[in-house]
Amino acid sequence: MSKDYDVAVIGGGLLGSAIAWGLGRLGQRTAVLDEGDVTKRASRANFALVWVQSKGLGMPAYTGWTVRGARSWANLATALRAQTGVDVALQQNGGFHLTLGEDEYGRRADLVTRMHNQTGAADYRMEMVSASEAGRVLPGLGPEVSGGSFCPLDGHVNSLRTYRALHAGLKAFGVDYLPERPVSGITREGGEFRLATPSGEVRAAKVVLAAGNANQTLAPMVGLSAPMGPTRGQIVVTERTEPFLPHPLSTLRQTDEGTVMIGDSKEDVLDDRSMRQGINAVMADRAQRTFPHLARLNVVRSWSGIRVMPRDGFPIYDQSDAHPGAFVACCHSGVTLAANHAFEIARMIAAGSLEPDLVGAFSAKRFEATERRAGSGYY
Repeated sequence: MSKDYDVAVIGGGLLGSAIAWGLGRLGQRTAVLDEGDVTKRASRANFALVWVQSKGLGMPAYTGWTVRGARSWANLATALRAQTGVDVALQQNGGFHLTLGEDEYGRRADLVTRMHNQTGAADYRMEMVSASEAGRVLPGLGPEVSGGSFCPLDGHVNSLRTYRALHAGLKAFGVDYLPERPVSGITREGGEFRLATPSGEVRAAKVVLAAGNANQTLAPMVGLSAPMGPTRGQIVVTERTEPFLPHPLSTLRQTDEGTVMIGDSKEDVLDDRSMRQGINAVMADRAQRTFPHLARLNVVRSWSGIRVMPRDGFPIYDQSDAHPGAFVACCHSGVTLAANHAFEIARMIAAGSLEPDLVGAFSAKRFEATERRAGSGYY
């Protein structure tokens, strides 16, 4: 097939879908090129947190970007429901990171202090709370819980409903979703991009790389760089139980459907075809030490997934000087930053340029500077 578009978005996961939805909302003729449901995308294996606390240590701009996204999430949820009728089950009344024992509490308190002391970081009111303070709003805590941190901007959603709502919205906006079209080559001729796929060429005035870890291969085709360092994570899901958890935790949350999701592993192994049961056992043990009554629940499913992760953990947003109109977007927090991608990144791409502050903070050129320092011996 051959058809002209204003923008071609490569990648139909949460990141690419949010950007494409935003472009469609602005009247841009947009196509989403995707591998389709045959791929085990990261979007189907995420923990669905809208999470601010702890984000941005070492990069204050990321703290501000995350706060901006969290504050805009209610607008995105409202817009999706009005357009598609899908309730993404956003709950955003604050979240906890709980600690077990005094040593963990001390390390968490030190992290909170370092986050607050960063010059230029946004104020997101993360604060330490005692075990008794946490227990007043989280009944049923175990005796090992020593307290933890709380951030009022944190929350969670139903990520599969969010994904469904975005794709329903794409259709309503007239965005063409083109599955089973992995992109094998990108060239620029006559002021337009030509994208090679198994089903033929797709042409567009602009192209957005939002293909997760595959961006590392695609980016050099348009004069960009996307250094990635993916990790693997495992998630355990219990049977449904009565509501008991009014706030999400960083490693444990009760979904709107009543199940409990547990997950905090970070592995270098990048094979997601099997589970490592020892890791599941450690996660389950910590969960029941936090809430002892969880020991009575049955595990109904578990899975592993490969996370999209830039090499330093912070997002990459960039535009090509060599191929004007080419953009790249990479991030781990596809749920947390969805509103930014739908409202802010899409607006900038439609206008033809990323804002200087965004590029200055999140360009992949930061990796070149790090490598130069390392080579000079001063890193």
